[in-house]
Amino acid sequence: MSMIIERYELSCDRIREIATSQETGERFREYFRKTAEFILQVVESYENLGKTKDIESLRAENRALYHDIYGDNYAVSYANPAYACEKLGEEYGQLLSFLYTELQAMIPYAFEAMQEELVIRMELFVEIYNSFSYAYVDFGGSAAPSQEDIREILYWFVSDYSETAAQWRVRTQVDSDCDFAVKIIMESNLDDIRYLYRYGEFVSPEIEKMAMYLNSLPEERIQMIADTYTEGYRIGFVKGNKDLSKKETVDIRYMIGFERIVRAAVKNLEKMGLRPTVYRASGSIFHKKGVNKIGYFGADANRQFAYDHKDDIALFLDKKLVNRKLEVLKAAYEEVKEKAAKYAGPAVIEVFGEKPFAPIAKKEACSLSVEQQKLSAEYTGEAAAIVNQYIIGEERSFTIIAFPVPDIGEHFAEIFDETVKLNTLDYTTYERIQATIIDTLNKARYVEIKGMNGNRTDLRVALYPLADREKETIFENCVADVNIPVGEVFTTPVLEGTNGRLHVKRVFLNELEYHDLEMEFKDGMVSDYTCTNFDKDEENKAYIKENVLFNHDTLPMGEFAIGTNTTAYMTAKKYDIESLFPILIAEKTGPHFAVGDTCYSRSEDVRVYNEDGKEIVAKDNSVSILRKTDPSKAYFACHTDITIPYDELGSIIAYDENKTAYTIIEKGRFVLEGTEELNVPFA
Repeated sequence: MSMIIERYELSCDRIREIATSQETGERFREYFRKTAEFILQVVESYENLGKTKDIESLRAENRALYHDIYGDNYAVSYANPAYACEKLGEEYGQLLSFLYTELQAMIPYAFEAMQEELVIRMELFVEIYNSFSYAYVDFGGSAAPSQEDIREILYWFVSDYSETAAQWRVRTQVDSDCDFAVKIIMESNLDDIRYLYRYGEFVSPEIEKMAMYLNSLPEERIQMIADTYTEGYRIGFVKGNKDLSKKETVDIRYMIGFERIVRAAVKNLEKMGLRPTVYRASGSIFHKKGVNKIGYFGADANRQFAYDHKDDIALFLDKKLVNRKLEVLKAAYEEVKEKAAKYAGPAVIEVFGEKPFAPIAKKEACSLSVEQQKLSAEYTGEAAAIVNQYIIGEERSFTIIAFPVPDIGEHFAEIFDETVKLNTLDYTTYERIQATIIDTLNKARYVEIKGMNGNRTDLRVALYPLADREKETIFENCVADVNIPVGEVFTTPVLEGTNGRLHVKRVFLNELEYHDLEMEFKDGMVSDYTCTNFDKDEENKAYIKENVLFNHDTLPMGEFAIGTNTTAYMTAKKYDIESLFPILIAEKTGPHFAVGDTCYSRSEDVRVYNEDGKEIVAKDNSVSILRKTDPSKAYFACHTDITIPYDELGSIIAYDENKTAYTIIEKGRFVLEGTEELNVPFA
């Protein structure tokens, strides 16, 4: 018997004992009983892998595994830090709620048959239980272990297993032999939606509907959708002047239910010489990045659950742990450096249409201290630098495409069809019109953007001064390649001289909703910010700092763009889905401004040209240029686009060095000569 099997069996036996009898204080008995019962439920699923089940049995099993955090059940779940603190006391509530949450990560590990990942969490649970049991027995039933004792056990779990966690995560990103999900995609009978339950992800009725809808489409339509997706990926390398022939793997990210498109895309990419790597968007403490999903994912059993635990690392984060995580990350990439060098980059299918989510801020949820915010930002930056050593930004690319999901409502099929049309709009028309806009902007030294209809935007964006207008350009003419659909011109603003206020009445960024988001810029850097989501201004500022600034004190304006896809805008209006559009499409429906890195982050020295042969020279700003002297200060590993919709846009006016005005947009309509065609969808 191998050591891991022995550990597994010992853990199972001990947890079965805990499930029936808890030697702890009264306050903790229900917690340990319910947690033990949950673990045993996961164990049962693990031990029954491979058994044939009908669809109703699979649905029942899936719903039972996620029962405790699903819907209203979450209110009385120990995964809910507010409930845990109420029942277990504030000194233990956060810690034991974190433990309960980390054990939830066992569900997908069980379905991947990753026995060691189950064992280490089962052993952690037993160790925590034993601490409470020993204290209770040794001190006559009146004591519990100290809060610090429990924190220390959890800390060393996070620290000790950081190495194996990093090795697994990095390997699944760059090694196509890690093919758990690929086998589901390529080998399953996709007409039999029972395949959805092989992942171990939460499967909602909407995910089933998504898979069934795609199954109803003719093969040629699926192929056309896949062709658009993968051709965008290929063109991204061509336009970025990067050599795709050097690459061997492509990282595919999607929501389960889209397997029919993904299967066709895999076959297309294989013809380009690329093998797929497909990995899970993990909910474990070792891999989570706020509420963002990186990898493949199922439905959210409860979005508030994910939000409540996005900062659980605050329980442990210190300089020592940051150094440990950076050390093991570098070692993990070093182990697979040959494969990492041949990684081409992600090909992402985004989804939209889910019910908008405005989180509730809970005082019981973990939050980073000011010092931890700095450590978190430091780790993110240094981790990104490590990744770039092995996956060189100048040599990789990406593509992103988006589709609606059935959650969007009764018009789902129509909206899906409209989205396919958006994704396949004639790029030559947009390229021609956008070239007209760029020719005008190339004359300018700055652009003024002002809002209307209650939008308080009043911004001046400084532009890069061209040395040779015959050969150089400030803006990139963006058609359907890395960012599908078509429709924007973008640049890296000059920070010095970029000043004013950016305001959007309602916007969704990184899956979170913001009301009356305002940002002030001084010389291109965020100088102040607020929103009206919460009653207290400090809560609004904290919300933005955590989820838009990613715990940085400030960020530069890394991008200024003008979106030209008025067809997408009117599609949103027609179906009343403006608030549901992902940034990928929303950014094409008005001017947008990104806070964080530039669009050319870590690829600034790659020479890029528009179709007219002019070289794009506005790629750096005074922050990113620090890459040549102090790289630690040049990058932030974030880039968040904020769009002003046309109906809130008063004007975009460019001014040359003589202050001659060139009006691009006035009262939400394109007025520059040669752009009138963009107004046709408004009619």
